[in-house]
Amino acid sequence: MPLVTKGPKPSQRKRRRLVMILSAMAVLALAAGLVLRALNDNLVFFMAPSDIQAGKIEPGRQFRLGGLVAENSVTKAADGLTIQFIVTDLVNETPVRFRGLLPDLFREGQGVIAEGRLDESGTFVATSVLAKHDEKYMPPEVAEALRKSGKWEEGSAGGDSP
Repeated sequence: MPLVTKGPKPSQRKRRRLVMILSAMAVLALAAGLVLRALNDNLVFFMAPSDIQAGKIEPGRQFRLGGLVAENSVTKAADGLTIQFIVTDLVNETPVRFRGLLPDLFREGQGVIAEGRLDESGTFVATSVLAKHDEKYMPPEVAEALRKSGKWEEGSAGGDSP
């Protein structure tokens, strides 16, 4: 009497299992790739004016620009909302244009971080501007960029970093 087995042969079951495992791995790899691409598109890097001068950022890429607001550089347009100023790391400078209301603590000689993009002319077009929040604070990224310039010491022009 011959044995009757139900279902596929053992070699067919192994093959199906292998195909399912490979399919699942392909789907996971595709999902991981899409997540990584989305994260890369949303990363916002911090740059100092010297980094921009060195060509480390291309026009149109979103990033944060940090440094000190240069003395005597703030000008307001006739509309009252467009402000232009210069951000410096005491080595290089980058012109910034911002349309909106500046934080109350924004002033010349103080630390600032602006988020936005470079336009074709090399002007940083900011979508938001952040200023230090008290006498003793400067954003760590700004303080580090200024320290690298070799022309800034903690406690001068913007306070100590935490």
